[in-house]
Amino acid sequence: MIAIKPNNYLFPEDYLELERHSEIKHEYIDGKIYAMAGGTKAHNTISLNLAILFREHLQGSLCQTFMSDIKVNLSNKKRFFYPDIVVTCDDNDDQNAYEIEFPKVIIEVLSESTEQFDRGKKFQFYRTIPSLQEYILVSSQQYLVECFRRTANNLWLLETYENLEVIAHIESLELEAPLSLIYATLALDLITNENNK
Repeated sequence: MIAIKPNNYLFPEDYLELERHSEIKHEYIDGKIYAMAGGTKAHNTISLNLAILFREHLQGSLCQTFMSDIKVNLSNKKRFFYPDIVVTCDDNDDQNAYEIEFPKVIIEVLSESTEQFDRGKKFQFYRTIPSLQEYILVSSQQYLVECFRRTANNLWLLETYENLEVIAHIESLELEAPLSLIYATLALDLITNENNK
């Protein structure tokens, strides 16, 4: 994310209007906007694989899967983020709206420029959403999926899935997600070796 420095506080309504007409996406945090950087081919492939996997599994259910063009509204319009994948199962989330207020699962595909924020402050903000059951981080550098799951005590339990032979369990959606499908058509070990040359 790249900070845009408006001199004054930007009201949520002004941000939403600006975003409807902007060619680039911006995330919004407490009156400030941040331009989003583009992703790599690996990032895009992983996001697409996840969207297909989730959509096929949830077909015929009340749940809907959305990709990175749909915002999540946090803290009553104090913050807006564009997750890579978001699933809502709540009737109150209008299918024709530009935003989701009641996400059940949020997935961020990690990139070098956003990983620290996705693991830290963004996760801290996401944890304030009462409907959120799982926050999933997917590496674009190695075959690794980290699933943070809300427990009955409102604590977050981490379950890690590593290597292509492993199947990630998305408990709140009763979904078994093989890493071989999440990373289908990618050879991350080759990409990593090329980048290290």
